[in-house]
Amino acid sequence: MPPVTSVPPVPDPPPALSPWADGLGRAGSRAIQLLALTAVAALVLWVLLAVKMIVLATLIALILASAVHPLVRRLEEHGWSNTGATVAVFVALLGVLGGVVTGVVLGIRGELDELVDAAAAGWQHVQELIAAGPLPVPVDAATVNAALAQLGGYLTSDDARQSALSGLTVASEVLTGTVLMIIILFFFLKDGPKLWSFVLRWFAGDTRARLAESGDRAVSILGSYVRGIALIATVDATFIGIGLWAVGVPLVVPLTVVVFLTAFVPIVGALLAGTLAALVALVANGPVEALIVVLIVVAVNHVEGYFLQPVVMGHTLSLHGLVVLLALSAGTVLGGVAGAVLAVPLTAVAWAVLQVWTTRYQSGDDPLLGPDPVSPKEGVADRVSRLQRRKYQRMRRQSLRPGGLHRSQDPSRGTP
Repeated sequence: MPPVTSVPPVPDPPPALSPWADGLGRAGSRAIQLLALTAVAALVLWVLLAVKMIVLATLIALILASAVHPLVRRLEEHGWSNTGATVAVFVALLGVLGGVVTGVVLGIRGELDELVDAAAAGWQHVQELIAAGPLPVPVDAATVNAALAQLGGYLTSDDARQSALSGLTVASEVLTGTVLMIIILFFFLKDGPKLWSFVLRWFAGDTRARLAESGDRAVSILGSYVRGIALIATVDATFIGIGLWAVGVPLVVPLTVVVFLTAFVPIVGALLAGTLAALVALVANGPVEALIVVLIVVAVNHVEGYFLQPVVMGHTLSLHGLVVLLALSAGTVLGGVAGAVLAVPLTAVAWAVLQVWTTRYQSGDDPLLGPDPVSPKEGVADRVSRLQRRKYQRMRRQSLRPGGLHRSQDPSRGTP
């Protein structure tokens, strides 16, 4: 019998290496995910721009409703019905907005052309002062004149005529958007809490609590911002208007209206209004009066920034100045004037919501990084009331109950 020889076992083949096992593969997967997220964000942005009128109408209605809905709630606490309180606040708000629009129109009607001419003459005077000053700065007049000539050529071109013909279309879109905004505003005032409750009922636990806190933060920030910025705009326009009148600057009423309107655009608005007022004072009164106007505008804006805004708005806008400028730029590119007005409050809302949903930010002083750039007073956690905190805690303990829209609300009646 031949001896039995043992056959060594055949080793298993090495497992196939995953393409994501090394650093390059992981970087590639992250790049693919980033591209996918970018594509989704671009698609969402494209859809929003395609329905820009509806988006702007909804956002404006939401901001106005956030500002005045506490009045509806206060009337309901005093025995008013929901419909009666909504109608009363809605009519009062439309009256205020109508009065503001009427005042703006009456303030600039008949003097807008004169204001533009005075500003243009003031700019020309500035160019002459720079060119003839003791330290002349080279001003390429030929380039400026060429740009003006190009602008004049455009105004007489077919493109300008087509743009003028499209004015009726723009006016109709503005009218349609205004009517849509008014309708949405009424329903936000009447049924806003019910609509938000409908959204929250699709979620449970921590997700519902975070969504509820995000909604509360958004409404609080938007309402505080509108009420605060309206008061600040009124104060700025009043004191700057008095200063212009005291200096003897002409066109005080339209300049005051411009100050009021531009106050709704932080940082940039004050610069534009101050520049316009200084140009008018320069051409009408002289360089000394123009300098006085600049000092008045700077003084009023400093009082606003260091006293009035902290008192009126608190920490509603917990944003760095650079973030405000970037938000204004993006809002202007995407939404024009309306985008510039809405950019800052929406950015403040986005920052507050981000704080609600993320826990990765390590607050407090760090031995290596130094002091925390975000003040504790600017965090959303310190702005939550005790009642709200208890509500969020109860939501986190809730589980998703079985049921659906097709089920009866009365268990004794059974499932239909």
